[in-house]
Amino acid sequence: MAAQGRGCRLLPPLLLLGLAALAFPPPAAAQPPPAALRAGHAASSLPAAAAAPRTRYLLYDVNPPEGFNLRRDVYIRVASLLKTLLKSENWVLVLPPWGRLYHWQSPNILQVRIPWSEFFDLPSLNRNIPVIEYEQFLAESGGPFIEQIYVLQGYAEGWKEGTWEEKIDERPCIEQLMYSKDKHEYYRGWFWGYEETRGLNVSCLSVQGSASIVAPILLKNTSAQSVMLDRAENLLHDHYGGKDYWNTRRSMVFAKHLRVVGDEFRNKYLQSTDEADRTYYKEDWTQMKVKMGTALGGPYLGVHLRRKDFIWGHREDVPSLQGAVKKIRSLLEMHKLEKVFVATDAVEEEIELLKKLLPEMVRFEPSWEELELYKDGGLAVIDQWICAHARYFIGTSVSTFSFRIHEEREILGFDPKTTYNRFCGEKEKNCEQPTHWKIVY
Repeated sequence: MAAQGRGCRLLPPLLLLGLAALAFPPPAAAQPPPAALRAGHAASSLPAAAAAPRTRYLLYDVNPPEGFNLRRDVYIRVASLLKTLLKSENWVLVLPPWGRLYHWQSPNILQVRIPWSEFFDLPSLNRNIPVIEYEQFLAESGGPFIEQIYVLQGYAEGWKEGTWEEKIDERPCIEQLMYSKDKHEYYRGWFWGYEETRGLNVSCLSVQGSASIVAPILLKNTSAQSVMLDRAENLLHDHYGGKDYWNTRRSMVFAKHLRVVGDEFRNKYLQSTDEADRTYYKEDWTQMKVKMGTALGGPYLGVHLRRKDFIWGHREDVPSLQGAVKKIRSLLEMHKLEKVFVATDAVEEEIELLKKLLPEMVRFEPSWEELELYKDGGLAVIDQWICAHARYFIGTSVSTFSFRIHEEREILGFDPKTTYNRFCGEKEKNCEQPTHWKIVY
């Protein structure tokens, strides 16, 4: 037995048992929490003495057909709104789970309710704004309820020519809502594949302007603890290309396990390492500030060749496969490179043709196990990471996949001339190259 402290006496065992019984009474039958503490009730409904500075939750979603890379852009817009809200109240952004995207067509793989940590580094995101995964929101908020849903839409009368003005108004919904009431008067919807989630109130906001125009509505017009903005792509950037934009963009660091896969592939198949390529990377993005033009890149050409819907949707500015190969050959010769890494969504027949026309082509071709592990979104990240480290990159006109590679290369410190390039269509008269958006620290 441990030595007794000076002046202390051991209590008799029976007395100890009696005290323990007082301290830990037998468990009562489980009771539901008081109404004010159930999910869907804000801290404002608690008695004044119990109310602490509460956390409010901002959720959002995007038009279902929009792809992975446009959704990443919408995140930057919503992050800007959150920064505005944080000047007045304690808010957290709930990251919308990934799933059911048009480009994610690999069969026999469940691609729904995917957390952001599968593709991005959460501590990095949190160095910019407070974010949590949806599952954490469910745990913190007490249940699968979202108190207020605002569906963002344009104005029924459209934009009248003349001076642009930013405005926002609660208006009748223009399109049929993607939500329906159940027998308990709760709203059911897609909710990222979480079928148990319910909305308590749904209304429509006509909006014309940048993301932070919504802030007064969220701060003054609703006291809901959890608010969701559906169709958030209707918001514009607060300051596109400015310091705030780049801080959020730099915080969107790819998940380390995907970067490691890309780095190992570069090393094994493209003789590319960060030391030789001068593409040093700091895990803490706030400590990374690279001088433009210092990155050399690996001894290969990086290519993003968008096909599928772009072939018929952008006929003028998308080349034929033969036209693309001709351009690739001239770039290999110009930059004295022997290998070309190609990221493409081309169908199998086109891939086979590319292999014949371009035998030196290298692609990241996952096994079924890798596909199941990384999913289509992870493969897109790996492709982008490898393209971002190439000596020279050429992408596809107006493709957000290519835009995100431009930004990644800008962060790594490449000369803009090696980054902001695109293929031209054979019949295109004026083949304008992508705009250089210079990084701002």
